[in-house]
Amino acid sequence: MMTIPHIPEDAPFNSDQRAWLSGFMAGLNSRLIARESTAGAPAAGAAQPLHILFGTQTGNAEQVAMDAAASARAIGMAPEVRGLDDIDMAALSAMRHLVIVTSTYGEGEMPDNAQLFWEALSADAAPRLENLKFAVLALGDTGYDGFCQAGKLIDTRLEQLGATRIASRLDCDIDFEDAAAAWLGETLPLAAEKQVPGASAAIAPPAPLRDTAGWSRKNPYASTLAVNRRLSGPGSIKEIRHFEFDLGESGLAYEAGDALGVMPINDPALVNLLITRLGASVETEIDGAPLAALLSSQYEISTPSRDLIAEVERRAGHEELTHVVRNGDKEALDDFLWGRDSLDLLSLLPQGGMSAAEFITLLKPLQHRAYSISSSPTEAGDYVHLTVASVRYHASGRDRGGVCSTFMADRVAEGASAGIFVSQNKAFRVPGNDDAPMIMVGPGTGIAPFRAFLQERRARGAKGRNWLFFGDQRRESDFIYEDELSTMSRDGLLTRLDLAFSRDQDAKIYVQTRMKENGKALFSWLEEGASFYVCGDASRMARDVDAALGEIIAEHGGMSPEQAADYVAKLKRDKRYLRDVY
Repeated sequence: MMTIPHIPEDAPFNSDQRAWLSGFMAGLNSRLIARESTAGAPAAGAAQPLHILFGTQTGNAEQVAMDAAASARAIGMAPEVRGLDDIDMAALSAMRHLVIVTSTYGEGEMPDNAQLFWEALSADAAPRLENLKFAVLALGDTGYDGFCQAGKLIDTRLEQLGATRIASRLDCDIDFEDAAAAWLGETLPLAAEKQVPGASAAIAPPAPLRDTAGWSRKNPYASTLAVNRRLSGPGSIKEIRHFEFDLGESGLAYEAGDALGVMPINDPALVNLLITRLGASVETEIDGAPLAALLSSQYEISTPSRDLIAEVERRAGHEELTHVVRNGDKEALDDFLWGRDSLDLLSLLPQGGMSAAEFITLLKPLQHRAYSISSSPTEAGDYVHLTVASVRYHASGRDRGGVCSTFMADRVAEGASAGIFVSQNKAFRVPGNDDAPMIMVGPGTGIAPFRAFLQERRARGAKGRNWLFFGDQRRESDFIYEDELSTMSRDGLLTRLDLAFSRDQDAKIYVQTRMKENGKALFSWLEEGASFYVCGDASRMARDVDAALGEIIAEHGGMSPEQAADYVAKLKRDKRYLRDVY
């Protein structure tokens, strides 16, 4: 078997030199493969290899990739599933049949575990890929700009590098399961160059593989809410709550680092106001279903869909809305929609300006909300804990609230039930080595998975050092889980606890401030093998923490900015820089 050229991680090259050498060796490798294609062909009767790569932020794309592998095995192929960041350009150039499943993160960005792959693929030094046949399955959400952008970019770049599509790219919205299964059923047989019995036509994929006892977004478990407790103090401007759901006889299993999906029910007050505005009644039926039930549990009625925005703009004759929509000014549209829900949009039309039947067709399906689990099953037993900030605000004479956060806080009484399921996040786990150090940055509700991590390490008897950066606005009212963290510090489980309360002094202090203050020690921990974790707001906090990390490495490692960037990239490749951001 031919050996793929490889540049050792400790080779003395900068990022540009490394990229050029990777491209050179990948191109050389491609020519060697072409020369040896006959000799290297699978033996008669051998299963054809299929590489399945995934880019994921929350685990959905990884699960689809695993389902694709099960389908490929069913038609006699030999699939190998890897994360995109596990693949360098030399390895990519050696592949012959490839399926990529990737989500899109934020407003059109690559998910964390695809970023390094994309940087290498989009570089000028990327190898030619004429011998590669590929297909891309993209997961996204039409509610965001840059819908499926990560998949679109990878698909286009592979074509630019000479690769040939097995099938056209599929862009999936949030209801992706059925569409993805159908696409895989049609695409995988096309990837099998040597047809096997039953692979000449579209296959029926086997039931998706799940480690969650069959419970899913479309089939949630009705779990009893055992605890609903406010964590933030009376003086806080926030309302952070601790929830505990009983797993009962569900068979649901989770690990520290996973997320819990919760299926909400919409605010009945908003449902009733919409029905009135539509000139309908609770008895009105749409396609045989009561309108009230549809608006309560089937459709998103808080955040206006793009289809609703476009149709209201067409009918309303509203100068400001028309201006921002027709000029494609995303920032202006975001400003216009800030604090507005579907009822506000309907109110721009005259009474009777849209029928209930028309309105329903313009809505998106009601989606679960995913929350980082804040418990370890080793300590929580048959319960799963969440740490959630209740979103509340007042606008245009009405009280508004987060769809799921206020559902849990206000409308699920202790002893009542809500639909839940586990979303695995295998890329966000405590270090496999119990002796390895761990650095965690999680302000506010970002502490959730790190509470679970610390519980997990305590239950394991792990000897590795643990360092937590936590903060919020005011210590007196916003130091959630203070008693638990103090006990962990006193007992030695928390080796270091650095706090940053931004409003307790004139100059605001954030977690990244504390990181820089302790930069020498932080870099020393990294040099000693520490894993670095971040959880929380992606748009500001996580970006600021990432910038601070680079500055710390450059300063205390005596590196240039480029060398520090390479150091951070290596942390990511080694799965020692992991994020759970939203």
